[in-house]
Formats: sequence, C-alpha cells, structure tokens
Amino acid sequence: MFFDQYYLIFVVPAFIISLWAQFKVQSTFAKYSKISTNGRFTGHEVADRLLRQNGIYDVQITSVQGSLTDHFDPSKKVIALSEPVYGKSSIAAIGVAAHETGHAIQHASEYGPLGIRSTVYPVARIGSSLGPWMAVIGLFMEIPLLFNIGLVLFSAAVLFYLITLPVEFNASKRALAGLDEYGVLNDEELKGAKKVLSAAAMTYVASALVAIANLLRLILLRRRRN
Repeated sequence: MFFDQYYLIFVVPAFIISLWAQFKVQSTFAKYSKISTNGRFTGHEVADRLLRQNGIYDVQITSVQGSLTDHFDPSKKVIALSEPVYGKSSIAAIGVAAHETGHAIQHASEYGPLGIRSTVYPVARIGSSLGPWMAVIGLFMEIPLLFNIGLVLFSAAVLFYLITLPVEFNASKRALAGLDEYGVLNDEELKGAKKVLSAAAMTYVASALVAIANLLRLILLRRRRN
C-alpha cells in the first residue's frame, strides 16, 4: 500500500494506538500470570465450572499451543485455552478462561451480536485482505466498479470489527459476573482479572480504529480523485 497525507493523518495514529494496545495486553497478562489465586482453580476448571453453572454440557474445553491464542469456536462448540491458561491458576489465566467461557454462554443464549458477527465473518475475512487492494487498484486505474466492490467488501470488514466490540465487552462482563457470583476470585483478585480483560478489550478497540481509519482514507482518496 502506498503512503499519502490521509495515511499519515488517520492510519498512522490508529496504528500507533494498536501497537500500544498490544503492548498493554501482553504486559498486563504477563504481570497477572505471575500471581496465583487463593482458590487454586485452573483455567480449565474455571471454564468447566462456569459452563455447568449455566447449564451448558455440550461444549468441550481443549488446550492449544501459544500464548494469548485462546478462543471459542461456536461451529465446533470448543473452548480452546492456551498453555499459560489451561492448566494454570493465575489471575490472568482465570480471567481469560472465564472470558472465553463468556462467549460459549453467549452462543448458548443466542446473543444477537454474536450471531450477526458469525454471519458477517466470511465476507469480512475476504474484505479485510482484498477490499483495500481492489479499491486502490480501481482508483488508480480509474475503474469505478472495481473501487466500489473493494469498498463494499472492506466495509463488511469494518462492520465486523464494530460488531466485535459489544461481543467482547459483553463476554468480559459475563466472565467477571460469573467469577464474582460463584466465588472463584476474591475482591482483590477480581480487580486484577478486570485489568487483564480491560487491556484485552483495548486491542479490539484499536483494531476497529485502524479499520475505520483505512476506510475513511479510501473514501477521501476517491473524493480527491474526483
């Protein structure tokens, strides 16, 4: 991708915020990974407990390699917890495990935004990678149709990022409520878990800002060309 004044004005600041958010989540996770909880529950045990407390018995909990690779797969009904989370009893591990379980609870309760995000995802995945390039090529080769297709595809990706925000915030809200209600963490540990999840949430906010900045840039480039 080329550089221009709109890239410097909109995209670069958003990218810097994104880098800061990534640093923040990694440093916060590292800090609270070193603090064990009094209850000594592991990430796997907490996820299993929260699932059962919510009447969910058809979701599997597995371990995956890497760090911060935790996710919930609604199509397979699997909560995948990373190695620093699955068998660990740190505040960070409990917070992340509860968050991913929050997604499973969303799925079981048919939480609207989660369903919309899953529907938009296939188009958003294509739009995120191909959309900007199609728009730029269409712009410089003066092919309005190609630009418009690229813009629509990338707009779907931006929509995906925006829908992700309430989904992630709601999952964290469910996680913290469950940890508090079922006595998994004490008040001080709960504050630490909240900091971990808040830092993680900022990465989604930053991703949305980068996507919006790029979309705005494309629109302004088109107007300037016209």
